Amino acid sequence: MAVVGGGAVGLAVAWRCAARGLRVTVHDPTPGSGASHVAAGMLSPVAESYFGERELTALLVASAARWPAFAAELTAASGVDLGYRTEGTLVVGLTGDDLAEARRLWSYQRDLGLPISPLRPSELRDREPALATRVRGGAIAPGDHQVDPRRLVTALRTAAGRAGATLVAGGVRSLSDLDARVTVVAAGCGAAALTGLPVRPVKGQILRLRAPDGGPPGFRHVVRGYADGEPVYLVPRSSGEVVVGATVEERADTDVTAGAVLRLLRAAVDLVPELAEYDLVEATAGLRPGTPDNRPVIGPLPGRPGVLAATGHHRHGIVLTPVTADLVTDLIVTGQPGSPAVDPLLAPFTPERFAGQRRSG
Repeated sequence: MAVVGGGAVGLAVAWRCAARGLRVTVHDPTPGSGASHVAAGMLSPVAESYFGERELTALLVASAARWPAFAAELTAASGVDLGYRTEGTLVVGLTGDDLAEARRLWSYQRDLGLPISPLRPSELRDREPALATRVRGGAIAPGDHQVDPRRLVTALRTAAGRAGATLVAGGVRSLSDLDARVTVVAAGCGAAALTGLPVRPVKGQILRLRAPDGGPPGFRHVVRGYADGEPVYLVPRSSGEVVVGATVEERADTDVTAGAVLRLLRAAVDLVPELAEYDLVEATAGLRPGTPDNRPVIGPLPGRPGVLAATGHHRHGIVLTPVTADLVTDLIVTGQPGSPAVDPLLAPFTPERFAGQRRSG
Protein backbone atom coordinates (compact mmCIF):
# COMPACT_ATOMS: atom_id res chain seq x y z
CA MET A 1 0.00 0.00 0.00
CA ALA A 2 1.00 3.63 -0.46
CA VAL A 3 0.53 6.62 1.79
CA VAL A 4 0.76 10.02 0.15
CA GLY A 5 1.77 12.56 2.77
CA GLY A 6 4.35 12.37 5.55
CA GLY A 7 2.75 14.57 8.20
CA ALA A 8 1.38 13.33 11.52
CA VAL A 9 -1.73 11.70 10.04
CA GLY A 10 0.03 10.01 7.12
CA LEU A 11 2.87 8.69 9.26
CA ALA A 12 0.45 7.44 11.92
CA VAL A 13 -1.49 5.51 9.25
CA ALA A 14 1.79 4.10 7.94
CA TRP A 15 2.90 3.04 11.43
CA ARG A 16 -0.41 1.37 12.29
CA CYS A 17 -0.62 -0.44 8.94
CA ALA A 18 3.00 -1.58 9.00
CA ALA A 19 2.58 -2.82 12.57
CA ARG A 20 -0.29 -5.01 11.32
CA GLY A 21 1.87 -6.64 8.70
CA LEU A 22 1.20 -4.55 5.59
CA ARG A 23 3.95 -3.44 3.22
CA VAL A 24 3.79 0.35 3.34
CA THR A 25 5.52 3.05 1.30
CA VAL A 26 5.16 6.72 2.32
CA HIS A 27 5.61 9.33 -0.41
CA ASP A 28 6.51 12.88 0.59
CA PRO A 29 9.25 15.20 -0.73
CA THR A 30 9.79 16.81 2.68
CA PRO A 31 8.13 14.75 5.43
CA GLY A 32 6.82 16.70 8.40
CA SER A 33 7.26 20.09 6.74
CA GLY A 34 3.57 20.91 6.24
CA ALA A 35 0.84 21.78 8.71
CA SER A 36 2.32 19.44 11.35
CA HIS A 37 5.50 21.51 11.46
CA VAL A 38 3.72 24.73 12.42
CA ALA A 39 0.94 23.21 14.55
CA ALA A 40 0.75 24.11 18.24
CA GLY A 41 -0.19 20.61 19.36
CA MET A 42 -3.21 21.36 21.54
CA LEU A 43 -5.31 18.28 22.26
CA SER A 44 -8.46 20.27 22.99
CA PRO A 45 -11.73 18.40 22.46
CA VAL A 46 -13.47 20.83 24.84
CA ALA A 47 -11.98 24.25 24.09
CA GLU A 48 -12.11 23.51 20.34
CA SER A 49 -15.81 22.58 20.41
CA TYR A 50 -17.85 25.21 18.56
CA PHE A 51 -21.49 25.86 17.84
CA GLY A 52 -23.03 23.61 15.21
CA GLU A 53 -20.19 21.05 15.19
CA ARG A 54 -21.60 18.25 17.35
CA GLU A 55 -20.39 15.41 15.12
CA LEU A 56 -16.91 16.89 14.98
CA THR A 57 -16.91 17.38 18.76
CA ALA A 58 -17.77 13.69 19.21
CA LEU A 59 -14.82 12.73 17.03
CA LEU A 60 -12.50 15.09 18.94
CA VAL A 61 -13.58 13.60 22.26
CA ALA A 62 -13.13 10.05 20.98
CA SER A 63 -9.65 10.77 19.64
CA ALA A 64 -8.51 12.67 22.73
CA ALA A 65 -9.53 9.67 24.84
CA ARG A 66 -7.10 7.55 22.79
CA TRP A 67 -4.19 9.91 23.23
CA PRO A 68 -2.77 8.63 26.55
CA ALA A 69 -2.44 5.06 25.28
CA PHE A 70 -1.36 6.27 21.83
CA ALA A 71 1.39 8.44 23.35
CA ALA A 72 2.64 5.65 25.60
CA GLU A 73 2.70 3.13 22.76
CA LEU A 74 4.41 5.52 20.36
CA THR A 75 7.04 6.52 22.91
CA ALA A 76 7.82 2.86 23.55
CA ALA A 77 7.99 2.12 19.81
CA SER A 78 10.19 5.09 18.93
CA GLY A 79 12.12 6.01 22.07
CA VAL A 80 11.12 9.65 21.50
CA ASP A 81 9.66 11.89 24.20
CA LEU A 82 6.55 13.47 22.66
CA GLY A 83 6.31 16.38 25.09
CA TYR A 84 2.87 15.08 26.09
CA ARG A 85 1.50 17.17 28.99
CA THR A 86 -1.74 16.90 30.95
CA GLU A 87 -2.02 20.05 33.08
CA GLY A 88 -5.20 21.12 31.30
CA THR A 89 -6.28 24.30 29.53
CA LEU A 90 -7.40 27.63 30.99
CA VAL A 91 -9.88 29.63 28.92
CA VAL A 92 -9.82 33.30 29.96
CA GLY A 93 -11.26 36.71 29.12
CA LEU A 94 -9.31 39.92 29.60
CA THR A 95 -12.22 42.38 29.54
CA GLY A 96 -15.89 42.12 30.38
CA ASP A 97 -16.77 41.72 26.72
CA ASP A 98 -14.07 39.07 26.30
CA LEU A 99 -15.39 37.16 29.29
CA ALA A 100 -18.95 37.34 27.96
CA GLU A 101 -17.79 35.80 24.66
CA ALA A 102 -15.88 33.06 26.49
CA ARG A 103 -18.87 32.33 28.74
CA ARG A 104 -21.18 31.99 25.78
CA LEU A 105 -18.97 29.28 24.32
CA TRP A 106 -18.23 27.36 27.48
CA SER A 107 -21.94 27.38 28.40
CA TYR A 108 -22.57 25.61 25.11
CA GLN A 109 -19.74 23.19 25.87
CA ARG A 110 -21.13 22.42 29.33
CA ASP A 111 -24.57 21.83 27.80
CA LEU A 112 -22.94 19.11 25.69
CA GLY A 113 -21.71 17.50 28.89
CA LEU A 114 -18.08 18.43 28.29
CA PRO A 115 -15.81 18.93 31.31
CA ILE A 116 -15.21 22.67 31.69
CA SER A 117 -15.59 24.53 35.00
CA PRO A 118 -15.83 28.34 35.48
CA LEU A 119 -13.26 29.96 37.77
CA ARG A 120 -13.18 33.32 39.52
CA PRO A 121 -10.20 35.63 38.83
CA SER A 122 -8.62 34.71 42.17
CA GLU A 123 -8.98 31.00 41.37
CA LEU A 124 -7.38 31.52 37.97
CA ARG A 125 -4.37 33.25 39.48
CA ASP A 126 -4.06 30.57 42.16
CA ARG A 127 -3.53 28.15 39.29
CA GLU A 128 -1.44 30.51 37.16
CA PRO A 129 0.06 33.49 39.02
CA ALA A 130 1.60 34.70 35.74
CA LEU A 131 -1.83 35.70 34.41
CA ALA A 132 -2.44 39.44 34.21
CA THR A 133 -4.34 40.97 37.12
CA ARG A 134 -6.69 42.52 34.56
CA VAL A 135 -8.07 39.11 33.53
CA ARG A 136 -11.76 39.17 34.44
CA GLY A 137 -12.36 35.44 34.76
CA GLY A 138 -12.21 32.13 32.98
CA ALA A 139 -12.65 28.39 33.15
CA ILE A 140 -10.59 25.22 33.20
CA ALA A 141 -10.88 22.29 30.82
CA PRO A 142 -8.83 19.67 32.70
CA GLY A 143 -8.99 17.08 29.93
CA ASP A 144 -7.54 19.35 27.23
CA HIS A 145 -3.87 18.41 26.98
CA GLN A 146 -0.95 19.09 24.62
CA VAL A 147 1.84 17.42 22.67
CA ASP A 148 4.81 18.75 20.68
CA PRO A 149 3.93 18.10 17.00
CA ARG A 150 7.54 18.26 15.81
CA ARG A 151 8.53 15.56 18.27
CA LEU A 152 5.39 13.65 17.32
CA VAL A 153 6.40 13.57 13.65
CA THR A 154 9.92 12.43 14.55
CA ALA A 155 8.49 9.67 16.73
CA LEU A 156 6.02 8.51 14.08
CA ARG A 157 8.66 8.47 11.39
CA THR A 158 10.94 6.38 13.63
CA ALA A 159 8.17 4.00 14.70
CA ALA A 160 6.91 3.54 11.15
CA GLY A 161 10.42 2.77 9.94
CA ARG A 162 11.02 0.27 12.72
CA ALA A 163 7.71 -1.43 11.85
CA GLY A 164 8.91 -1.85 8.25
CA ALA A 165 7.45 1.14 6.41
CA THR A 166 9.56 2.69 3.65
CA LEU A 167 9.84 6.43 3.04
CA VAL A 168 10.27 7.73 -0.51
CA ALA A 169 11.37 11.38 -0.52
CA GLY A 170 9.44 12.44 -3.58
CA GLY A 171 6.15 13.97 -4.56
CA VAL A 172 3.17 12.36 -6.28
CA ARG A 173 1.57 14.22 -9.18
CA SER A 174 -1.11 11.64 -9.97
CA LEU A 175 -2.39 8.63 -8.06
CA SER A 176 -2.18 6.66 -11.30
CA ASP A 177 1.61 6.86 -11.00
CA LEU A 178 1.52 4.67 -7.88
CA ASP A 179 1.74 0.89 -8.11
CA ALA A 180 -0.29 0.04 -5.02
CA ARG A 181 -3.40 -1.98 -4.27
CA VAL A 182 -4.49 0.59 -1.68
CA THR A 183 -3.54 4.26 -1.52
CA VAL A 184 -4.18 6.58 1.42
CA VAL A 185 -4.16 10.28 0.56
CA ALA A 186 -3.03 12.17 3.66
CA ALA A 187 -1.51 15.06 1.75
CA GLY A 188 -3.25 17.93 3.51
CA CYS A 189 -4.06 20.73 1.09
CA GLY A 190 -2.46 18.69 -1.70
CA ALA A 191 -5.32 16.21 -1.48
CA ALA A 192 -7.52 18.46 -3.61
CA ALA A 193 -5.43 18.05 -6.77
CA LEU A 194 -5.00 14.31 -6.21
CA THR A 195 -8.61 13.40 -5.38
CA GLY A 196 -10.86 16.23 -6.51
CA LEU A 197 -12.12 16.69 -2.95
CA PRO A 198 -12.99 20.28 -1.93
CA VAL A 199 -10.02 20.75 0.40
CA ARG A 200 -8.79 24.34 0.58
CA PRO A 201 -5.81 26.03 2.28
CA VAL A 202 -6.50 28.09 5.42
CA LYS A 203 -3.48 30.15 6.41
CA GLY A 204 -2.32 30.33 10.00
CA GLN A 205 0.50 32.50 11.32
CA ILE A 206 2.15 31.37 14.55
CA LEU A 207 5.00 32.49 16.81
CA ARG A 208 7.49 30.70 19.02
CA LEU A 209 9.01 32.41 22.04
CA ARG A 210 11.65 31.18 24.46
CA ALA A 211 11.89 31.85 28.18
CA PRO A 212 14.93 33.84 29.36
CA ASP A 213 18.07 32.01 30.50
CA GLY A 214 16.87 28.71 29.05
CA GLY A 215 14.49 28.05 31.93
CA PRO A 216 10.92 26.75 31.73
CA PRO A 217 8.07 29.17 31.03
CA GLY A 218 6.52 30.89 34.03
CA PHE A 219 3.19 29.12 33.53
CA ARG A 220 2.18 25.46 33.13
CA HIS A 221 -1.30 25.36 31.62
CA VAL A 222 -2.21 25.99 28.03
CA VAL A 223 -3.91 29.40 28.07
CA ARG A 224 -6.59 30.18 25.51
CA GLY A 225 -8.45 33.43 25.61
CA TYR A 226 -9.63 36.72 24.26
CA ALA A 227 -7.78 39.99 24.79
CA ASP A 228 -9.75 43.04 23.66
CA GLY A 229 -11.53 40.85 21.14
CA GLU A 230 -8.38 39.17 19.81
CA PRO A 231 -8.39 35.37 20.20
CA VAL A 232 -5.03 33.87 21.15
CA TYR A 233 -3.55 30.74 22.65
CA LEU A 234 -0.32 30.21 24.59
CA VAL A 235 1.22 26.74 24.78
CA PRO A 236 4.13 26.31 27.24
CA ARG A 237 6.67 23.59 26.57
CA SER A 238 8.97 21.99 29.13
CA SER A 239 11.89 23.00 26.91
CA GLY A 240 11.23 26.69 27.61
CA GLU A 241 9.36 27.31 24.37
CA VAL A 242 5.99 29.05 24.26
CA VAL A 243 3.87 28.74 21.13
CA VAL A 244 1.63 31.75 20.42
CA GLY A 245 -1.09 31.50 17.80
CA ALA A 246 -2.76 31.71 15.53
CA THR A 247 -4.40 33.61 12.72
CA VAL A 248 -7.12 32.06 10.57
CA GLU A 249 -6.97 33.49 7.05
CA GLU A 250 -8.65 32.39 3.83
CA ARG A 251 -5.40 32.69 1.90
CA ALA A 252 -2.94 30.32 0.29
CA ASP A 253 0.38 32.12 0.87
CA THR A 254 2.79 31.44 3.72
CA ASP A 255 4.11 34.97 4.19
CA VAL A 256 4.48 36.25 7.76
CA THR A 257 3.03 39.73 8.17
CA ALA A 258 4.00 42.41 10.68
CA GLY A 259 0.35 43.05 11.52
CA ALA A 260 -0.30 39.45 12.49
CA VAL A 261 2.84 39.31 14.64
CA LEU A 262 1.81 42.54 16.35
CA ARG A 263 -1.73 41.33 17.09
CA LEU A 264 -0.60 37.97 18.44
CA LEU A 265 2.14 39.43 20.63
CA ARG A 266 -0.10 42.18 22.00
CA ALA A 267 -2.81 39.69 22.95
CA ALA A 268 -0.30 37.26 24.44
CA VAL A 269 1.39 39.90 26.59
CA ASP A 270 -1.99 41.29 27.68
CA LEU A 271 -2.83 37.87 29.14
CA VAL A 272 0.65 36.87 30.43
CA PRO A 273 2.74 40.05 30.86
CA GLU A 274 6.06 38.27 31.46
CA LEU A 275 6.06 37.17 27.80
CA ALA A 276 7.29 40.66 26.89
CA GLU A 277 10.70 39.57 28.22
CA TYR A 278 10.84 36.31 26.24
CA ASP A 279 12.93 35.88 23.09
CA LEU A 280 11.06 35.76 19.78
CA VAL A 281 12.74 32.82 18.04
CA GLU A 282 10.39 31.97 15.18
CA ALA A 283 7.55 33.49 13.18
CA THR A 284 6.08 31.27 10.54
CA ALA A 285 2.90 30.46 8.62
CA GLY A 286 1.34 27.23 7.45
CA LEU A 287 -1.69 26.06 5.52
CA ARG A 288 -4.38 24.04 7.25
CA PRO A 289 -6.47 21.75 5.02
CA GLY A 290 -10.04 23.00 5.40
CA THR A 291 -13.33 21.68 3.99
CA PRO A 292 -16.68 23.39 3.32
CA ASP A 293 -18.24 21.97 6.52
CA ASN A 294 -15.05 22.13 8.65
CA ARG A 295 -15.05 18.34 9.06
CA PRO A 296 -12.20 16.02 8.07
CA VAL A 297 -12.57 13.60 5.18
CA ILE A 298 -11.91 9.99 6.19
CA GLY A 299 -12.65 6.90 4.12
CA PRO A 300 -12.75 5.52 0.56
CA LEU A 301 -13.54 7.77 -2.38
CA PRO A 302 -16.89 7.05 -4.07
CA GLY A 303 -16.35 4.55 -6.87
CA ARG A 304 -12.68 4.15 -5.93
CA PRO A 305 -12.53 1.69 -3.00
CA GLY A 306 -8.78 1.38 -3.32
CA VAL A 307 -8.24 5.10 -2.58
CA LEU A 308 -8.88 6.34 0.94
CA ALA A 309 -8.80 9.95 2.09
CA ALA A 310 -7.38 11.05 5.43
CA THR A 311 -7.36 14.82 5.10
CA GLY A 312 -9.28 18.03 5.72
CA HIS A 313 -8.53 18.14 9.46
CA HIS A 314 -8.19 21.95 9.52
CA ARG A 315 -7.28 22.99 13.11
CA HIS A 316 -7.56 19.46 14.49
CA GLY A 317 -4.96 17.35 12.73
CA ILE A 318 -2.88 16.58 15.80
CA VAL A 319 -5.69 15.72 18.20
CA LEU A 320 -7.39 13.61 15.50
CA THR A 321 -4.26 11.68 14.55
CA PRO A 322 -4.97 8.55 16.66
CA VAL A 323 -8.61 8.06 15.67
CA THR A 324 -7.92 8.81 12.00
CA ALA A 325 -5.08 6.30 11.89
CA ASP A 326 -7.15 3.64 13.63
CA LEU A 327 -10.21 4.12 11.41
CA VAL A 328 -8.22 4.11 8.19
CA THR A 329 -6.13 1.11 9.22
CA ASP A 330 -9.22 -0.89 10.18
CA LEU A 331 -10.85 -0.04 6.87
CA ILE A 332 -7.79 -1.29 4.99
CA VAL A 333 -7.17 -4.43 7.02
CA THR A 334 -10.74 -5.60 7.62
CA GLY A 335 -12.89 -3.52 5.30
CA GLN A 336 -14.81 -2.28 8.33
CA PRO A 337 -14.20 0.21 11.16
CA GLY A 338 -12.77 -1.31 14.31
CA SER A 339 -16.07 -1.88 16.16
CA PRO A 340 -19.77 -1.13 15.84
CA ALA A 341 -19.34 1.69 18.36
CA VAL A 342 -17.08 3.51 15.89
CA ASP A 343 -19.57 3.50 13.01
CA PRO A 344 -21.53 6.58 14.13
CA LEU A 345 -18.25 8.49 14.49
CA LEU A 346 -17.07 7.71 10.96
CA ALA A 347 -20.32 8.25 9.07
CA PRO A 348 -20.33 12.10 9.10
CA PHE A 349 -16.79 12.26 7.73
CA THR A 350 -16.77 10.01 4.68
CA PRO A 351 -16.06 11.49 1.21
CA GLU A 352 -19.54 10.59 -0.02
CA ARG A 353 -20.90 13.84 1.38
CA PHE A 354 -18.95 15.74 -1.29
CA ALA A 355 -19.93 13.49 -4.20
CA GLY A 356 -21.53 16.42 -6.03
CA GLN A 357 -18.77 18.88 -5.23
CA ARG A 358 -15.65 17.10 -6.45
CA ARG A 359 -13.32 19.05 -8.66
CA SER A 360 -12.08 17.72 -11.92
CA GLY A 361 -8.48 16.54 -12.11
